[in-house]
Amino acid sequence: TAGIYGARAGFKTMVLGGKEHGGQLVKTNDIENFPGFAEPLSGFEVMDKMHKQCKRLGVHIHNGVAVKIHDKKHPFLVELQSGEHLHARCIIVATGSYASWLGIPSEKQFIGKGVSTCATCDGYFYKNKEVCVVGGGNTAIEEALFLTNFCSKVYLIHRREGFRAHKITLDKARANARIEMVVPYVVQEVKGTHDGVNAVVVTNTATGEVKELPLSGVFVSIGTAPQTEFLKHTEVKLLHSGHVAVNRRMQTNVPGVFAAGDCADELHNQAIIAAGAGAKAGMEAVLYLNEL
Repeated sequence: TAGIYGARAGFKTMVLGGKEHGGQLVKTNDIENFPGFAEPLSGFEVMDKMHKQCKRLGVHIHNGVAVKIHDKKHPFLVELQSGEHLHARCIIVATGSYASWLGIPSEKQFIGKGVSTCATCDGYFYKNKEVCVVGGGNTAIEEALFLTNFCSKVYLIHRREGFRAHKITLDKARANARIEMVVPYVVQEVKGTHDGVNAVVVTNTATGEVKELPLSGVFVSIGTAPQTEFLKHTEVKLLHSGHVAVNRRMQTNVPGVFAAGDCADELHNQAIIAAGAGAKAGMEAVLYLNEL
């Protein structure tokens, strides 16, 4: 959205999109709460439409990955993973977030061999098998529902009795015969062989009871962290959470550097809010460039 506003104002605009355009949204199965679409669309469809819209308006799409910003002099210099350097009079950081992991040693051992953070990416590989989803938010419930299209059974493991997910989404999960709620439990260990995962060990947070669930796949959906590591050695101020600190005008503490979306918002991980923030950042960037 920020790119759209920059291009429409007549400025040479590049979206540095990384290896995968669309971020977390492309992993969402059905989007029902984005205004303007009467019927649900997949995240991939929504992002594909936005991508084509950007191109039509003249936004240059680049697949590079930013690893460092040199922000002490103007114009800014952006260093890419490929070694390429880009110059810009204005930068909008809209890097979003990435999925968090459980943080247990056995989890790392089976990443790519039964442990995943993307059901829409990997769910098909578990056709007619039993799997689990770990988490209690909207994304976790949506992933559990999506997996029932392929899997014979989906354990939904959450550390509390209550869920953060919206009631309408949670009701769908509770009504689905293939989903079994495992609450209040936490995953202590992922077990398996060189062929992949074959079970998880879970502990009841209230009673301490330990049990083992035989399954073939573990989908971790416990939240996200902002993708702001490349800013840690810059002048741009980051909050303790890692999010970019911005004011109401999406301005950072560095003139000419703005931020929008999940990388700058600790609370509202919603596509419509990220798009709105992108519009504000784009408009503010245009004002800044006009003042220059």
